Amino acid sequence: MHYVPHNEQERRQMLALLGKEDIGYLFSSIDDDIRQKKDPWISSFSSEQELKTHMLELAEKNDTRISFAGAGCYNHYIPSAIDHIISESGLYTSYTPYQSEASQGILQALFEYQSLICDLTGQQISNASMYDGSTALAEACFMSRNITGRNKIIVSEGVHPHYVEVLKTYCSMGGLRLETQKLSDGVTKPLKADDSTCAVIVQSPNFYGCIEDTERAFSKAEEAGSLRTALVLEMTSLGILEPPSCDIFVAEAQALGIPRSFGGPSLGVLSAKREYMRKMPARLVGQTTDPSGRKGYCLTLQAREQHIRRERATSNICTSQTLCAIAAAAYLSLLGPKGLLQVARSSHSNAVYLCQRLCDLDDIDLAYDAPFYNEFSIRCPKDSAQKIMDAGYGPGVTDPKDPEKMILAVTEMHSKDDMDGLFKALK
Repeated sequence: MHYVPHNEQERRQMLALLGKEDIGYLFSSIDDDIRQKKDPWISSFSSEQELKTHMLELAEKNDTRISFAGAGCYNHYIPSAIDHIISESGLYTSYTPYQSEASQGILQALFEYQSLICDLTGQQISNASMYDGSTALAEACFMSRNITGRNKIIVSEGVHPHYVEVLKTYCSMGGLRLETQKLSDGVTKPLKADDSTCAVIVQSPNFYGCIEDTERAFSKAEEAGSLRTALVLEMTSLGILEPPSCDIFVAEAQALGIPRSFGGPSLGVLSAKREYMRKMPARLVGQTTDPSGRKGYCLTLQAREQHIRRERATSNICTSQTLCAIAAAAYLSLLGPKGLLQVARSSHSNAVYLCQRLCDLDDIDLAYDAPFYNEFSIRCPKDSAQKIMDAGYGPGVTDPKDPEKMILAVTEMHSKDDMDGLFKALK
């Protein structure tokens, strides 16, 4: 798309065609109380230098305190080389690589991303990325329906509540029934699938930080013929944990070299068994050879309604997170297996240290007797979050169902001084 500003004469011609005198007509659908009544504040600056100084003053007001919040968005160290790689103009500015002969670089990068995701998740195929973890999970549900011909989804209560809300929206418009199964001491009991169930969903580590026994949770699903969908929001956990055995693997990959950036952008991962390739949404990049026998890359599968008949399309999602996918591929390549293992071990050992220290306090206990990776839930007084903020730290996420529980996340970015500072705040 190209956006070209119109001159005054062109604007008058368009208004005349509409029979209107004022361009404000175009914005009449916007409530009057939220419409801007004066010129943009930017016009009050006479020079670039003044504007830059003002922007720097605003930036200094940002809260840069060390945070112990996670719940799907994690602060991991990002190697400097990643910014350099994704700032390459051929990657940074590229749109969909329809013309293979002009897009070999970005296609190869996406092929490498798919290969790395398959290595990490233990699956056979991966698409070339999706919007984020929540929409990738919703698309996995439709994929399960298309494979099985059934329409019921059973989701563990350990799945992130925001993701469940997204699922509800998709299911309400897509003819799917959604049922939630409660946890037992923070973990999922065998999900009760039946012959109308197309998919069961388990998150591990789950929203409360507990590592799930996915084999146990999925045990009844396979008997009922429903597909097993595993969700992972902390992808660095796969540095020390085996990927869950499942039919469809879904993840949020923000932890793999993508900054938190006030909540976005993020990266949706969807990988699965090879037999489900034709039902997979989004795009797949494949490796091939040209007429001269030289290695090349192309878009092998594009199962969206822009390319095939609408009734046969697997998804109407049109845009992948290509730049974020390449950042994740660069992160995994730069760290390698040993580097990812080091990140995972450091994150886990820091979480264990903080948990042990906090549980030494009289009014704090571990909420669930289950193993955890780098995130855990504690029972604590209701004023704990305020005490943490008063000490200059960002608190964990309060359990939406119990204000006396807090979910704390720790990564390799938290120093011993940071964790000891949190301990002192709550002592």
